[in-house]
Amino acid sequence: MTFFLTFLVGCIDGLRSLTPPALICWAAHLGWLHFAGTRFAFIDHRSTLIVFTLLAVGELIADKLPNTPTRTAPLGLIARIFLGGACGLSLAISAGGSLFFSALLASIGALFGTFVGYHSRRLVVSKAHVPDLAVAVAEDAIAIAGGLLTLWYVAQ
Repeated sequence: MTFFLTFLVGCIDGLRSLTPPALICWAAHLGWLHFAGTRFAFIDHRSTLIVFTLLAVGELIADKLPNTPTRTAPLGLIARIFLGGACGLSLAISAGGSLFFSALLASIGALFGTFVGYHSRRLVVSKAHVPDLAVAVAEDAIAIAGGLLTLWYVAQ
């Protein structure tokens, strides 16, 4: 089950690259995930929480701007794969799973989430004639709620 949840966190990272890292910091802050005594102990520091939260909020705002490159652009795609893998690695460290396999699954999930999210958003905007802003806000809500639910489930 942990591997499936790791894949889901990667998928969420494909939607919003900085939301899962921020949510992992919040999960550590709330005591859902434990990193004390590991190389990832910095995740539970207040400064890490603040920085990743601000970065995630900035990304949520920047996604709505007209000049923002698509998530499938090389730089954004590489960042999503890397951050997805890092999120998978952090879940494996907290839950005691396989580090390599968790990072790999989350990176694959990030690729999956990137392209499914991109094409779904384009499809809804073009075929259902829903404003892009409304779809983007719904995607934000899915990323935040899905990430929180997944991390809560990992903590159980």
